[in-house]
Amino acid sequence: MKREDELLKQLMDMTKDTKAGKIRWDVKCQTTEYNDPTSKPQVMEDDILWTVDECYVSYYCEYKGKEFLMITYEMIHTAGDKVKTTNLVFLPPLGIRYFDIHTLLPYAVENSNMLSYQVKALWTMLLDMYKANPSSVALDVSERVLTIED
Repeated sequence: MKREDELLKQLMDMTKDTKAGKIRWDVKCQTTEYNDPTSKPQVMEDDILWTVDECYVSYYCEYKGKEFLMITYEMIHTAGDKVKTTNLVFLPPLGIRYFDIHTLLPYAVENSNMLSYQVKALWTMLLDMYKANPSSVALDVSERVLTIED
């Protein structure tokens, strides 16, 4: 079984166990999405001026007696009502919890639509749990600044 298929199955099982109250998550998020739009970088691609945002999320828990760490990265380009995204998933060693794409790249897992869907489902479920009971998920969301070098 490929690594991404194993992760997909594991996340599906973890989602069920989280719903059953068996897993407590520690989630850290850094995003540029809520920053002042005038401070966000812009890039010209295909004659369209895109505003660029990024979001990192670190998911940590203990599962079946082992520590689990997954970091996701999303780069979001928006131009009016047009949106395009790039989604990456990483399984770094426990000691690497940096929100830095270059540090994380060696730990990338091949992504698929199903894996992206499952990660999004986990994120949504954890946010819903946090809204219903803030003590059910350790959630830390902070601002990030994105600069794009030419």
